[in-house]
Amino acid sequence: MGHPPFKKDLQYYKFCLYGFLRNLRFFDPFLVLFFLEKNLTYTQIGTLYAIRELATNLLEIPTGFLSDTFGRRHTMIISFVFYILSFIIFYVFSGFLFFVFAMIFYAIGDAFRTGTHKAMIFDYLKNKGWSDQKVSYYGHTRSWSQIGSAVSSLIAAGIVFYTGNFRAVFLYSIIPYLLDLILIMSYPKSLDGPVSSLKKINLNSRFGELINIFLNVFKNIETLKIVNSLSLHSGYFKSVKDYLQPILHSFALGVPVLFFLEDKKRSALIIGAIYFIIFFLSSIASKKAGKVASYYKHLNDPLNLSLMIGLIAGMLSGAFYHFGFLHVAVILFIFIFLVENLRKPIGVGHFAERIDDHVLAAALSAQSQAKTLWGALIAVGTGSMVDHFGVGAGLVIISGWLLVLGWLSRLR
Repeated sequence: MGHPPFKKDLQYYKFCLYGFLRNLRFFDPFLVLFFLEKNLTYTQIGTLYAIRELATNLLEIPTGFLSDTFGRRHTMIISFVFYILSFIIFYVFSGFLFFVFAMIFYAIGDAFRTGTHKAMIFDYLKNKGWSDQKVSYYGHTRSWSQIGSAVSSLIAAGIVFYTGNFRAVFLYSIIPYLLDLILIMSYPKSLDGPVSSLKKINLNSRFGELINIFLNVFKNIETLKIVNSLSLHSGYFKSVKDYLQPILHSFALGVPVLFFLEDKKRSALIIGAIYFIIFFLSSIASKKAGKVASYYKHLNDPLNLSLMIGLIAGMLSGAFYHFGFLHVAVILFIFIFLVENLRKPIGVGHFAERIDDHVLAAALSAQSQAKTLWGALIAVGTGSMVDHFGVGAGLVIISGWLLVLGWLSRLR
């Protein structure tokens, strides 16, 4: 029968508020449109995404170790400082080179954050005796992240509408990230995990110990396959999700509403409203992850099925966009968001079950590192394909290639 259901105590609400504030990224619905307005090509945009992913990749393992060595709260605080620096660069400066630096700073923030907060959640569940409810609990907290994204979309639309430019969204994104930094400082010290002071233990010895445990964990071929399945779709999602923006922009300009507004303001309102719907539905999908997982005897099955659905949806969305069926393309693209937010809690929970608690942050960062590798490859490939063949055909080519790869590497 398992343990009693988890309780929605103060820390539960802090975890939820953290996700809500972190996803108040007002630039999200307009990032590609912002870059296009700055006269960047899709190849340059893909390159910026790849730089972000590769920089994160290079830093995630060492920052995961730092989290397990110096304490997770301090690691998270550093993360939000770098995020804020990135937003400042995007707002103040312009040009591809400056955007490279902004992306690198954002990547440093991602590297310090990724895996660390999940490890804090799973450590808290272990302390409370709720470890068997990882999928459900993480799904609940992640659902609030999607609610944050939904609210963020409406606020972002308002910012672009009233300021008349995309740049302002970076300035306003600083506010919720400062609040999240303060929230992290209020977390109990018990969530820092096993901390080893440099005065008490040699740093090289600590890193060597963690690396050895990490290598032993990933000797298991089944664990590696789970990492690949989880990372493939997440990397794909992270790389192509913003291509919804030019699709929505074309869709918004063709919708017979709000004709009295100039194109940018009209587009901003429609894009913001559609993103609100997308993230609201994503929140429901994430919250239902535990229930969906309970229908399957083995979690490999929903992971395989959802991977195929997500990639097929991306391929069909590109095809319908290419042939001018914009409304169908938008609906199919939404499935990519829903699949990612349904399968991520399932995959992360499945993966966490196989990992030693003492290196959980490092191992989760390693899983995210695999995601960033996929993300970098897919980002460059998608940008190049889109520049050569257009948004629709580019999505078809990338999604089709990954569909074949995903089928060949499916979990058994």
